[in-house]
Amino acid sequence: MKTQETLIDTDAGMTAILQAINQECKSCTPVSPLECISNCSVWKLRNELRLLCETMENPNFMKDLLNVLKNSTRVTILQTITRGRCNIGKLQQDLKKSGYLHSQETLEDEYLRPLLNLGLASEAQDQYGATTFGARLAELVRNLPEFAEVLPSHSECYEENILKALLEGPRTFEDVKGFVPQKIASRVLKRLKTVSLIDTPKDRDYIFFFRSKREQTKENLTASETKVYGNMPEEGISAKKLAQKSGLSLRRTYKYLRGLKGKKLVFARKTPKTYQLTEQGERIAWLLCEMHKLVVETMSFSEEFAKQRENA
Repeated sequence: MKTQETLIDTDAGMTAILQAINQECKSCTPVSPLECISNCSVWKLRNELRLLCETMENPNFMKDLLNVLKNSTRVTILQTITRGRCNIGKLQQDLKKSGYLHSQETLEDEYLRPLLNLGLASEAQDQYGATTFGARLAELVRNLPEFAEVLPSHSECYEENILKALLEGPRTFEDVKGFVPQKIASRVLKRLKTVSLIDTPKDRDYIFFFRSKREQTKENLTASETKVYGNMPEEGISAKKLAQKSGLSLRRTYKYLRGLKGKKLVFARKTPKTYQLTEQGERIAWLLCEMHKLVVETMSFSEEFAKQRENA
């Protein structure tokens, strides 16, 4: 009889896992039903999936999951019990080695209970272990420990929604308001910018200068004004890039732009400020998308298993 660790590979897809479970059950010949319940790891996995399917029916499951994992102590516990089942005393000692000093009661109530409630951990005979779902999540967050620290806990996960949206490309403030309530959009963006997960262009970089339709020959231009005007493309340009293109300082470029605006040859237009991911923000946004994919895949897998159970 195969062990659960043999059947469940964290790199395997859920479809492969389901096929492995079905194949194992078809080839298994237990002496009695009691043998399945007490000794069979596949039976335990099936029971785990049944409970997980019920848990995932909660419409707030994804939000609750993210809030539970935005805690370094819980993530460390999950990774510890993924390596092997242990009782609360052993877990407490292992955590002390990593600098986490908590009473056994605190560990059970504040850290283990949320993992149990969401199907990331299981308890049997006073020992705790990670479920298959929990082990796969632990593997995802293993290489990105800052995930548990930079995003606000006990939140509505608006920050996470914005990060995932920005993974597809820069967004304007109007775009952002489509992912979070309008009245808090500015505060959410400020929080993300404070922890360096997003950034925006400098103010002067999103003010573009364009040529007007007025004929240049109708005005007397200085050599420097001519140079600035000549380096201005039809699609417009920021003052910073125009200065670089013209070989002038930014201060002098603005001086000549004011002169050109006074002669009605140039006009300025603001383009919408955009928000984009930083390098760290991109890593966390990728992690969030992978976590969401895992939840969707697991939910589909659990539902498929439930159907098979009903038709059996």
